[in-house]
Amino acid sequence: MILPPPPGPHIPPSGPTTRAAAPIRYAVLVFPGFPLMAFSAVMEPLRAANLLVGRRIYDWTVVANDPAPLRASNGLKVDPDHGAAAAPDADRIVVCSGGDAEVLMADRALAWIRRQLRGGASLGAVADGAFFLARAGLLDGHACTLHWTSQPAFREAFPDIALRQDLFVIDRNRFTSTGGIGALDMMLAVIAADCGAELAAAVAEWFVHSPLRTDVDRQRMPLRLRTGVQDDLVLSAIAAMERALEEPVEIRALSASLGVSPDRLERAFQRAVGQSPAAYLRRLRLRHAADLLLHSAAQVDAVALSCGFLNASSFSRAFRSEFGCTPREMRARRAPAPATPEPPCTRH
Repeated sequence: MILPPPPGPHIPPSGPTTRAAAPIRYAVLVFPGFPLMAFSAVMEPLRAANLLVGRRIYDWTVVANDPAPLRASNGLKVDPDHGAAAAPDADRIVVCSGGDAEVLMADRALAWIRRQLRGGASLGAVADGAFFLARAGLLDGHACTLHWTSQPAFREAFPDIALRQDLFVIDRNRFTSTGGIGALDMMLAVIAADCGAELAAAVAEWFVHSPLRTDVDRQRMPLRLRTGVQDDLVLSAIAAMERALEEPVEIRALSASLGVSPDRLERAFQRAVGQSPAAYLRRLRLRHAADLLLHSAAQVDAVALSCGFLNASSFSRAFRSEFGCTPREMRARRAPAPATPEPPCTRH
């Protein structure tokens, strides 16, 4: 999980203070509605690393498709340093986009990215940025991750790309994260690869942050955060359910695969989430349907079938009961806004 060194002098893994080296040049490519937390989680670790070492290990600049000011997801106005047509060379590019990445068009930015890749740059993304890269074919042959609300639509659109549920994924010269704190953990891993674990630990301490240390932690933590569940048995069951949302799932077979009886799994679910495994699976399928409606162009009937419903009428009834609106009403309300945990329906 180590990024290749950028062209030119590079800080050796033994530590950044062993000799002077040219700074590694980052460019953060932002689009309207970009998540400010993920944006900061990319740039602030670079700043802290420079301060802790006492010299510039990293340089960074902010690039946009157009040079005009744009607003982050919270409304804060940001002036990019460069428009893509005049952006400088970079060793590493990080795409930071909002919840409309699946439909985002940015020809100038893509042309600049492709020029940088030909020059040996590495390419990354935070939050939903992987969607933008995948549509351009820039993630082909690489594993990736993105914000969990966009993962169902991503799988539907790009079934040949290895999508993981980790907080971040570094695969050769591609690096992606779910955003938020996941971006910070990713940047700490990159700093450790560049300059050693000691500096990465110091940067983490600077931000009063305890990074996740194992692959299991990085895979389990997003699920724990999303569900609020602490029981490992229930988390394992939910993870298995999420891997098979578009396939028939027998609770008896699921419990057997986990090495427990159906009764024990039932009791564990009742304690952890207050409902049966079957009821929880049904809600997962409906959440999956909502994500597809919000973030993909799949027809409503196709969404119903892919989520285990035999006909559109039963799907619509279940959907209205869960979200307070019909699937078609949710699709009509879709807007190019940052992804949020809850669909834009009002419960009745």
